[in-house]
Formats: sequence, structure tokens, C-alpha cells
Amino acid sequence: MENNEFEKGVRFSYAESISYADKAVVSKHIIKKESGNISIFAFDRGEGLSEHTAPFDAVVFVVDGKADIIINGVSNILEAGETIIMPANIPHALKAVERFKMVLTMIKR
Repeated sequence: MENNEFEKGVRFSYAESISYADKAVVSKHIIKKESGNISIFAFDRGEGLSEHTAPFDAVVFVVDGKADIIINGVSNILEAGETIIMPANIPHALKAVERFKMVLTMIKR
């Protein structure tokens, strides 16, 4: 990995690219640019991100497990293979219903 990014031109698996840690949230950058980021996260059961807003739309793809993605107070239970868009400037939060891994894509421009 160069500049905290995954190596380009090398095949990888989302599911195998990050490991769970007890009582923690783990994250890695796949690509981090001024124009946007693609990151991967692993949440232990019960862990999450508290309610916040972001100035850009963000796409969540659940790779493994089950998550509650709360957007503007509305709960959305997502399982592996499912995707949701968190709109810009709308409060959202994430909680691991069970351990889960997700890919987060945020385009800034």
C-alpha cells in the first residue's frame, strides 16, 4: 500500500482486506483523493458511528454481516450484498447489529 492506499493493479477481496477487532471499528483507505475516498470498515457487534452529517453523498455497500444504517431518524437494516446512499447534509448513524464489514464510497466533486 502506497500513501495508505491499496496497491494498484493487484487483485484483492473486500472481505479479506480487513479483519474484525474486538469492541472496535477498524478502517482502511482503498483510495483517498481530493475528489473522493473509497474506504473499508469492519465493525464489531454493537459498535458504530454516532449521528453526524457529511457535506457529500456517501454510498455504503455491506460486504459481510448486518448493519443498521439510520438516515434522518429512519432505520435501514442492511445485510451482505446490500447498498444504500446516505445523502449529503442529512444526519446519519451506523450500528453493527452483528459484526459487519462495509465499503464506503464518497465522491466530493
